[in-house]
Amino acid sequence: MNRIQKFFTQIKGLLVHRFFQVLLFIILGLFAYGLMFTNVKPERVQVELFKPAEQTIRSTKTVEDTYKTEQEKEEISKQVADVYSLKKEYAKNKVDLVSSIFDSAIEVNKETDPDEDHKEDVDKKETVKTDAQKVSILKEKLTDEVNKDIEESVFLALVQADEDELKIAKDSTITAVNNVMSSRIAASDVENAKKKVVEELGYMSISGDMKKASTSLARTAIIQNVFFDKDKTEEQRRKAVESVEPIRILQGQIIVEENQLVDRDVYRQLELAGFLDTESTIYPYIGLLLFIFLTFAAFYYFFYYSISKKDNKYNQLLIFSLVFILSMATMKTVSILADLKNSNLEYIFPGAMAAMLIKILLNDKLAVAMIMLLGSYGTIIFNGDTPGNLDFSMGLYIIFGGLTAIIILSRPNFKSKVLVAGLLLALINMAFVFSLIFIMDSHYTRMEYLYYAAAAMGSGVGAAVLTMGLLPFFEAGFGILSSIKLIELANPNHPLLRRILIEAPGTYHHSVMVANLAESACEAIGSNGLLARVGSYYHDIGKTKRPHFFIENQMNEENPHDRLQPETSRDIIIAHAVDGGEMLRSHKFPKEIVDIAEQHHGTTLLKFFYHKAKKQDESTLESDYRYPGPRAVMKEVAVIGIADSVEAAVRSMKHPTPEKIEELVSIIIQDRISDGQFDECDITMRELSIVKHSLCESLNGIFHSRIEYPESDKLGQKVKE
Repeated sequence: MNRIQKFFTQIKGLLVHRFFQVLLFIILGLFAYGLMFTNVKPERVQVELFKPAEQTIRSTKTVEDTYKTEQEKEEISKQVADVYSLKKEYAKNKVDLVSSIFDSAIEVNKETDPDEDHKEDVDKKETVKTDAQKVSILKEKLTDEVNKDIEESVFLALVQADEDELKIAKDSTITAVNNVMSSRIAASDVENAKKKVVEELGYMSISGDMKKASTSLARTAIIQNVFFDKDKTEEQRRKAVESVEPIRILQGQIIVEENQLVDRDVYRQLELAGFLDTESTIYPYIGLLLFIFLTFAAFYYFFYYSISKKDNKYNQLLIFSLVFILSMATMKTVSILADLKNSNLEYIFPGAMAAMLIKILLNDKLAVAMIMLLGSYGTIIFNGDTPGNLDFSMGLYIIFGGLTAIIILSRPNFKSKVLVAGLLLALINMAFVFSLIFIMDSHYTRMEYLYYAAAAMGSGVGAAVLTMGLLPFFEAGFGILSSIKLIELANPNHPLLRRILIEAPGTYHHSVMVANLAESACEAIGSNGLLARVGSYYHDIGKTKRPHFFIENQMNEENPHDRLQPETSRDIIIAHAVDGGEMLRSHKFPKEIVDIAEQHHGTTLLKFFYHKAKKQDESTLESDYRYPGPRAVMKEVAVIGIADSVEAAVRSMKHPTPEKIEELVSIIIQDRISDGQFDECDITMRELSIVKHSLCESLNGIFHSRIEYPESDKLGQKVKE
């Protein structure tokens, strides 16, 4: 494992140079391109007209079927009925014509017949016209066209009738004509309309000749009033044709199924979809290359402009690259197996594994970036080797599963329960798969639903199992201290913690108190509280070599330092930091825990023994009584150092009060600032103020005032009873 760690360390050394940084991204891009190359390769099929297809062929793009579209337009145009318009003015014209004929007849009768009062004075032969003459006069009042359409007997009946009879006949006739002509009369309906007007006039109470004349006039007036409207018909057909949606061969649509006969229509669709095109195209390859370039260009910008710490940057880049390669290889393997078995095995792909690993090893932002990248590439890899047919449902499945895993692991106490998170993810995956199936309105058998459910659950559980299996390799290879590793080290049954408890119980209790103080303070400033807690457990591990030389382990015993020279006591006290680092290093502890043991005192001064030595020898140098350091680099180390001093100082106070505690904490923090103990740490004054407030709150809760019982002997006696 050390060789692997050295190998990655060497790679990180190369990544300092921009050339190797760009080279790594190029290698990752080429790797992704190689895996997805076959998925965008244009498919060429062997089909012959009037022979069965050797395979099921789906369209790789959406294309309009112009031939079928034109056929549909022609069919729709034929279905549009001819438009006939009603000429309403025809009814009025015919009514007016009939009315004019009757009015003319009345005028002729008035002009040719003398008044009753003068009949005896006028020669009848001279003043009264014959019927033939009346008919002639009546015809002169009408047009030749009208005269031609009216029978001679009608004229004779009109001139022979008196005025009252003509008026009655007029009213009845124009009413009947108006009623019949107001309805639609096509050419084929004219005869029926004439019969109808005859029926209406059958009830007219006038003489037989006049009734016949009226009926004849009415029949003559009934004509066709509905005519074919060419313009409106063409307009209706145009609208119908425009409403026809273009018939398209949709992307992913099955053109021909395996063993189906390739008829002319299927052959034409294959030609439209480009399957019969023998010319090769490079556009899919260019598109894939451009897509990969854009995604990796974005990640290059993110890594080198969003991450400030260089060591952390290169470490994150290597881990991200390895997880990406591993996930892409797994994705391609699952895709190949799914194609071989011709099943939807892709839903078992443990895409959340990458999100879990990056979440635990690095941070949330990179985990989200990883799952978005895998989701977008998954739409191509899981496209069933059909170029252009991107499987967006699979991309959504990968992204949703990954984001769900990140959210689950963000909950308290879930980072150490990866398997539990995987089981919860499995249930959510199953629900999401069913949501996709129901949205697409796919109809499956009960066994197929069970298969999908099993695949989704396998994806969640598989992601958790792979994460748990791969974490130790990443932690060892990159020297990463993950939350899971910290929780393992915090186990009270750990050999070193049990050693502290057995050999130095006072130190153990002190370490637990410091852990409580440091964890709260670190969380208050946004640092790693779990690291502070675990580091506090082991920060005084070096005291187990000489436990009785430290005051917290001296139970009613004589202090051995009272008999020792100051320099000897100095060496023993200072050694616990160095010894602790060596012990932790020998037990393969993470570097962060080792640093806490070595740096929690920084280069502070052993004031008690320094002043004791100073009294014996004025030439004593202050530097001889300082811890060797190094000084704190991480914020967690700085906080633990403060909490260590504060806990020991407050514990030694006889009657701690909130005011005394606050004053003491302020003095200790200010002393460390003045002594330059935070010069190499990026902790700010504002954060130190928050740390002070957090420590005071915690200490006030621990050392709160207690009620004094004056009759303590009696109380003790009651407890014994």
